[in-house]
Amino acid sequence: MPTSTPWLRPDSATRYGSVSRLFHWTMAFCFALMFAAALAHFFAKDTPVYELLWPLHRPTGTLLMLLVVLRAAWALLHASQRPPHLSQAARLGHLALYALMLAVPCIGLLRQYGSARGFAPWGIPLMEARGEKIEWMTDLGRLLHGKLGWVLLACVLGHVAMALWHRRSGDTNVLPRMIGSGEAN
Repeated sequence: MPTSTPWLRPDSATRYGSVSRLFHWTMAFCFALMFAAALAHFFAKDTPVYELLWPLHRPTGTLLMLLVVLRAAWALLHASQRPPHLSQAARLGHLALYALMLAVPCIGLLRQYGSARGFAPWGIPLMEARGEKIEWMTDLGRLLHGKLGWVLLACVLGHVAMALWHRRSGDTNVLPRMIGSGEAN
């Protein structure tokens, strides 16, 4: 179905539409920021890079959680119009990405709530400070949030590597589906 505005394209069997691409690339930027902050936290504490990036970690993570919920809803609503997965492995890889993109911030928010500290990303109060900690929540968050975050980073890097591999291997070039230029081969 052609549109009168070329920049506002719907999803189709050969490419992702404007809204899907906006979700993808906005989240890619936010994840790059999140992983840069996590790497600075892990490798460069007490440096100017850490001081710049680490305060962005929680508000960006909260934004990512909202975006993944909206993106998943958009994908489900438009599933019949989207390009098909190339294989069962690709389908499972995308499901793993979505599961981790949801689990990591949920566990982070659970830990935050259990800490009894308030949380107001961008000045919007999401959690009020309380008097008593909930240990199982903080323990679960301490155990899983960071570890699953690194697994998510590995999956994201694998996702990028596979997209580039498909481009170079002579197999189906999937990059045009998400870049928005031309048609996928």
